[in-house]
Amino acid sequence: MKNLILTIALVFTSVFSFSQEENKGITITVTIDNVNNDTGKVLMSLHTSETFMKGKGIQDVETEIKDGKVTITFKDVLPGDYAILAMHDENDNKRMDFQENGMPKESFGMSNNVMLMGPPQYDDAKFKVEDKDLELNIRF
Repeated sequence: MKNLILTIALVFTSVFSFSQEENKGITITVTIDNVNNDTGKVLMSLHTSETFMKGKGIQDVETEIKDGKVTITFKDVLPGDYAILAMHDENDNKRMDFQENGMPKESFGMSNNVMLMGPPQYDDAKFKVEDKDLELNIRF
């Protein structure tokens, strides 16, 4: 009887210890320190090649702006290739606004800080998540 109780206790202990060692993924911390003003919010989306420029990302975050700076964290990101799109949503309407000629009215940026002449491209913005937390800086 003692052996049975000891065996059951050992099994439960093993199960609970494995569940706590679950891989939580990588944390990506993104800072933008050149926002034009503190009006509205900054929206950021973490994308894969399948979601890039097609709507919502795999993680979407928004934050208030303080003194022209924001910091956003994407948590539990699994290893792979990703890109981040960011925009200053000055009028807080949750979308990019455009001028009549098609140029954006609001500031935007993306990972790797690529200067654009045309729409953003995934291959220009992508970066690799491996086994370490990342800190990125995006410029508007």
